[in-house]
Amino acid sequence: MDKRLRALCDLAVSAVRENAGLHEYDGRIQDLSPAGVRAGLARLDRSSPAPGSASSPAPGSASSPIPGSVSSPIPGSVSSAAPGGPGPGWSAHDEAHLAAFEALARVELGELEEHRWNPLLHVDAMDLSCYDREYAPAAARAEARRRHLAAWPEAVDAARESLDRVPRPVAEALLPAVRGLAAGLDPADPVAAAAIAAHGRLVGHVERAATGGDPDAALGGPALQRLLGVGQAIPVDLGRLEERADAERDRLRAMLDDACARLVPGRPTAAVVAGLLRDHPEAVGVMEEAQAVTAEAIAFTAEHRLVPDLDGECVVGPAPPSRRWALAMMSWAAPYEPDAPSRYYITPPEPDWPAEEQEDWLAVFSRSTLPAITVHEVAPGHFAHGRSLRRAEGDVRRTLHSPAFVEGWAHYAEEVCVELGFRDGDPRFAAGVALEALTRVTRLAVSLGVHRSSMPMADAVRRFEADAFVYGPAAAAEATRATYDPTYGRYTWGKLEILRLREQARSAWGGGYSTQRFHAELLALGAPPLGLMGDILDGTGRTG
Repeated sequence: MDKRLRALCDLAVSAVRENAGLHEYDGRIQDLSPAGVRAGLARLDRSSPAPGSASSPAPGSASSPIPGSVSSPIPGSVSSAAPGGPGPGWSAHDEAHLAAFEALARVELGELEEHRWNPLLHVDAMDLSCYDREYAPAAARAEARRRHLAAWPEAVDAARESLDRVPRPVAEALLPAVRGLAAGLDPADPVAAAAIAAHGRLVGHVERAATGGDPDAALGGPALQRLLGVGQAIPVDLGRLEERADAERDRLRAMLDDACARLVPGRPTAAVVAGLLRDHPEAVGVMEEAQAVTAEAIAFTAEHRLVPDLDGECVVGPAPPSRRWALAMMSWAAPYEPDAPSRYYITPPEPDWPAEEQEDWLAVFSRSTLPAITVHEVAPGHFAHGRSLRRAEGDVRRTLHSPAFVEGWAHYAEEVCVELGFRDGDPRFAAGVALEALTRVTRLAVSLGVHRSSMPMADAVRRFEADAFVYGPAAAAEATRATYDPTYGRYTWGKLEILRLREQARSAWGGGYSTQRFHAELLALGAPPLGLMGDILDGTGRTG
């Protein structure tokens, strides 16, 4: 592997192991101690020219964003940090893609020191569920898992040294994930016993932060602006982004009102939504219904050729305990792995919850919203995208995946299915897509409010209840996620940028435009930073 890409992967071990399938990292835990992070950043700096070296940014980079995009230059953004020339065998587009990820690593771990305040980085590093998928023989995965587990005591020491400024809301929100790391370990096994003892020290450390940590989890507007913009190679104006979020909320509410009026004419939207959310399977039936919708979504995507050459197997199952901070998620067969089933994880309610809380949680998987979630997670969303990534050309595209593109694509896919008549235009599906989209756009509004200190957490919870029809523990979980996942507005932001690019492609390509061509050209870029997507308009993103 190219030394620049290797240095970057060394700073994102859990992500590239699972999402890209770089299993040379199996059995290893990234050193997230203060000294380990400094050493990793130093290797990154040695592997690439220093920020500010002379070069012209690639088309579509931060100094040449998608026309009409949010504009407010970010000092020190990707355009001023782009290295001096293309790497071996990759295009100017790929060079800009790599440079954006290098710049983001310097912001996340260097400027913002996320390893010091966010336990989720350490949870991801220690998580053993990455060995559950069948990407290799069971014996090889078991051996890697055992080496990984044996490294827990050292990883916990590193985590306790690093995590010296965890805000109280972050610690409170992530305690279930931290505790869940050790679920199922056998204390009779000496390796597991040592890991369990170390895990107890980590739990205690985070518990202390949950009672004595700083009550303020806000990053501040300038930090959030850099975190959003640098890695996406696009300037960001937070005020303008907030305006776009409000406008999108209003559009989605109109879409929901229309769907509800078609379902039950003359009845208020809130009353119709309440009925839709009550129509859900019992906890034991969620998986079965998700499996049926998974097959339906894959067939629809293939019929309409929404993703080139869709293939592979997707298995539905419950999320491992350490991943139950998310309601649903995809763990795909990664680009560098031998082919194997992808996993569509769903988080069920905890069996010991009160009945009312279980009902609130199950409402998320109603028969209106579960199809929308499944289209997002499976096809033409994440599962289908993962299959395309296996065919992407070059190490940069196969390895480095922009979360804003990944989530933006899957969210965009939901509306594409509405446009093309998934379920024959059933208003319940359109209502479910609108409800899911209202949750995502509320995430964007809440992240902007929480991290600019303009929205207290209680108001954030109320915002989900008022704007997104999410209630009880689900609303609280959505709101508190902003504290440890400050860019979770990426779903709506990514979707809006893809929709805008689609209109530009229609104009630029004229009679040569088709949905199939747009999707094929876009997915050929892999999962690029948002500011580089525009390279499909003139073909500069092509590798050949």
